[in-house]
Amino acid sequence: MNNVKKNRFPLYIGIPVIVLFIFLRFGLYYLKSDGFSGLSMLLPVLLLCFILFALFTSAFFAAWVYQDCKKRGDDPVLWAIVVFVATPFIGLLIYFLRRSEIKTICPACGQRISVRAKYCEECGTHIEREDNDIMVKQETHHLRFIVAGIVSMVLMLVCLTGFIVSAAAGKGINTNVASNERVWNLGTISMNYSTYLDDVWKLDFRSASEGFVKEQNMTIADVDDQLLYADISCGMVPDGATLVLWLVQGDVVKSIDVTNLSEPLQYPLNEFENGKVHVRLQINGVEDTVSKIYIQ
Repeated sequence: MNNVKKNRFPLYIGIPVIVLFIFLRFGLYYLKSDGFSGLSMLLPVLLLCFILFALFTSAFFAAWVYQDCKKRGDDPVLWAIVVFVATPFIGLLIYFLRRSEIKTICPACGQRISVRAKYCEECGTHIEREDNDIMVKQETHHLRFIVAGIVSMVLMLVCLTGFIVSAAAGKGINTNVASNERVWNLGTISMNYSTYLDDVWKLDFRSASEGFVKEQNMTIADVDDQLLYADISCGMVPDGATLVLWLVQGDVVKSIDVTNLSEPLQYPLNEFENGKVHVRLQINGVEDTVSKIYIQ
């Protein structure tokens, strides 16, 4: 009994830790990004539910594998972890390809032998059993884990479908670059790096979808004395391509074309107020761009 409890201990600890980590990840993201401003709460809820139901699916199928392994004399904790970590789809496939045959105990010597064996491989004792005994041993066990896993999988797919459909339709997603809320992108960007250290925003990207917006919140301490500095270089500028710098604070919205700067931009901030300002770069076809933006 003590050995069983010790074997289950990693599962009892590991699964709650993973769930807690996910909630902490969402919480840290919430704090870092000023919440989910500009995004309908339906989308993060659907995403969180998808992750949780995916974990439940893995946990239920891992629990079934744990019980199945015990019947077969394999290492239940090892295979349960494999199924949980590798996702049920891959983990169950590996398990069914590698799992051992169901075994029983020889009444004479105690050796584990196949339920189909007529003689013990260790001591040679004749094993008498009826065919219906074998069928009973082979019937599906712990159906509640399988049913719960299937239900969780269905709910996971429903949440994922709802998230994809809502995101693709743009419902509840703010894409207005002049908005005072956070801007969310439906496209992609190929970045080298993006950092914000010591109040300096450095962005280096190779290419991005048309209209893709990268933003960073900055703070104005003195609108009369401070300037916004932007040192930006676009390596490739196809015909019609532009890079636009946006400054948004409440009802004050300013846009500057920074596609072909001959020298670093120094932009006055006296039309704004002290406090947070959204600094955004709207990418319209430019490539291999390096930028350094700060307020000083």
